[in-house]
Amino acid sequence: MAKRILLVDDEPLIVKGLKFALEQDGYEIDSAGDGETALAKLNGGDYDLVLLDVMLPKLSGIEVCQTVRENSDIPIIMLTAKGEDMDKILGLEYGADDYMTKPFNILEVKARIKTILRRAGGRQEAAKTEITAGDLHINIGNRTVEAHGESVNLTVKEFDLLQLFMNNPGRVYSREELLETIWGFDYLGDFRTVDVHIRRLREKIEQDPANPKHIMTKWGVGYFFAQ
Repeated sequence: MAKRILLVDDEPLIVKGLKFALEQDGYEIDSAGDGETALAKLNGGDYDLVLLDVMLPKLSGIEVCQTVRENSDIPIIMLTAKGEDMDKILGLEYGADDYMTKPFNILEVKARIKTILRRAGGRQEAAKTEITAGDLHINIGNRTVEAHGESVNLTVKEFDLLQLFMNNPGRVYSREELLETIWGFDYLGDFRTVDVHIRRLREKIEQDPANPKHIMTKWGVGYFFAQ
């Protein structure tokens, strides 16, 4: 079955170009030209990934992303015409899985989409594997997380980070290693991407994010998981 992508952008030429290019690769493309329409379609449709422009009429891409993240872990790639680092970090702050700055190369867009879809939807549908550490419990088969007895909604990258850590307790990962392992060798982001995701992960699974007991920092080296 073809993967369904919602393309949210108010520039008709960009929508037309991306739609044509992605349909050539077998994707089913739906589109929205403003934030409100995008949310309506996401609430009523079944999509595998969202390409979401930051600057949109009615509701910004950041607002859309934040709202979607309240009840969904659908992969989101932010599209921005601005090159400022803060715009990129803000997109990740509110749950985006990746970002791309316009103008972008369509081959890079396709590569990013394939990578994220592979990680989000290409998980094993075999027997469920579960990992428990103290008050944390993850089910790798259906990608669910419980912390302190309550369900926790993680983004694709947040789950991948937590799974990596829980599978390798005590091992210290540098930011470079985490970028290569979770985002891939061809990822063009920087180390702050890792820091943002670690902070968001702590906010979701730690009882006191300021004094974490699971996702720990090895100063000057990186991060590790304590059981």
